[in-house]
Amino acid sequence: MKKEITIGFITGLCANALGVLIYILMFSEKGIDATIKQAIAEGFLGKIVTLGAVLNLVAFFIYIKKKEDYRARGVLLATVLIAIATMILIFI
Repeated sequence: MKKEITIGFITGLCANALGVLIYILMFSEKGIDATIKQAIAEGFLGKIVTLGAVLNLVAFFIYIKKKEDYRARGVLLATVLIAIATMILIFI
């Protein structure tokens, strides 16, 4: 059970990171490093991370469809952790 939740959690974090990279590559004219530095300087890194979390929906519904509920819980846990981290980024 713990192993399955951990796998889902790692999947959720990887899906979010992949979503952030896809967003940056599609919508930014600069490179990944320059875009992240600019996002930190201008205060919109939290928004990019939030948009990257959309891929967690895909992972979540794949696990639900495959009846792997504990892995889906891990993805949900990763999404909640990302949401909390984003709130901290926005308000600090």
